[in-house]
Amino acid sequence: MNILVADEAWLATALLHREHPDAADFSLGEIRDRALQEFHDNRPGVWQHIVSHCVASNRPSPAQYRMLHGTARGRRRLYRPGDPVHPERKGKIHPEKRDIPDRYRNLVDWYLGDYSRQRTPVSGSSRPSVWLRFVGLIPAYDLKKMSEAIRSACEQVDPNEW
Repeated sequence: MNILVADEAWLATALLHREHPDAADFSLGEIRDRALQEFHDNRPGVWQHIVSHCVASNRPSPAQYRMLHGTARGRRRLYRPGDPVHPERKGKIHPEKRDIPDRYRNLVDWYLGDYSRQRTPVSGSSRPSVWLRFVGLIPAYDLKKMSEAIRSACEQVDPNEW
């Protein structure tokens, strides 16, 4: 069965969450390495999906998936309902069971029954107290605008790079 690169990115992240239940998130490299270990797939699209195409808060370019959440620069976890989403993103949140091998289908059940129901920090950061100390007296509206500007410009994949 040929697995979509977006589904590989999600599955690698889900496997990391299951293997390290106390970890809040993972580096881009950890997710890429787990995908390579599991699927032996060097397609550049896997990296592009981890970095940008699957990240719910990024502007769609071109994918509209909402499979991952950027917790901090260079860090990702699985998306949960309530995480920030770019208004143009309407795509899938997890792989369809019919599109992945049988041995991974329990990850979708685990995600729907357990992981996606966990609380998400309001700030979108895995360490909200660090954000609060950093921003000091910046009004919340300005902080939101600044965070959106940083997210939209950082960690974007240059299509000419590949």
